[in-house]
Amino acid sequence: MGAGVILSSYAHAIGQLRDPQFRRVIWFGVALAVALLFAMYALVLLAVQIFVPGTLTLPLAGEVSGLQTLLSIGSLLVMLGLSVFLMVPVASAFTGLFLEDVANAVELKYYPGLPAPTPVPLATALTDSLRYFGLLVALNLLGMVVFVFSGGLGFVVFWGINAWLLAREYFTMVALRRHPAAEARALQQRHRWRLWFAGMWLAVPLSIPILNLLMPVVGAAAFTHMYHRVQGRKPGSSATEHL
Repeated sequence: MGAGVILSSYAHAIGQLRDPQFRRVIWFGVALAVALLFAMYALVLLAVQIFVPGTLTLPLAGEVSGLQTLLSIGSLLVMLGLSVFLMVPVASAFTGLFLEDVANAVELKYYPGLPAPTPVPLATALTDSLRYFGLLVALNLLGMVVFVFSGGLGFVVFWGINAWLLAREYFTMVALRRHPAAEARALQQRHRWRLWFAGMWLAVPLSIPILNLLMPVVGAAAFTHMYHRVQGRKPGSSATEHL
């Protein structure tokens, strides 16, 4: 799987965004992203309300009020900045919930004649998504700290780590629909370095506000194409046609 395959996979994914099934998943994905970001923001506000007093007495200045309001407004600005980092865990949560719908739409259009996949059990998908979500939150918060103290280098680290983890998760979840777990993971390991490069094309746009709302759908579709390409299938081919 070379660079041309990776680029064409993303091109096909972007070209299918007008598909009605894609549009439905995009709206669900946007709603999920907004809900998760607001939930995280609500936790920040709760912490402000609990730990910051309503008034504070300062030497010379006397009693100062309105700190909670000031910090609440400031926390909103902070959360807008954090969304650049937190959209990657949101994309991870998206995978287990909506990848099946996206992969089915891709296969129906580009890979007709395939046998029906075995859906990943909901409990397995949710467990994997929650596990990756926690890992990605921790790593992205670490990446945020690295970014603060290292300038632009922090984003390179941030993108590299997320590219590796997202590529592993997306490709493995697609492969699990048609392979036993051990075989799906072995297939991912066999192509891990090329998949890491493919993951960079997902991780970088996920750090761009607004665009990052579409990227979970694009990523799920692109990695579905990549899975079929490493299986020897071209977009538009039947189940029996190979490269």
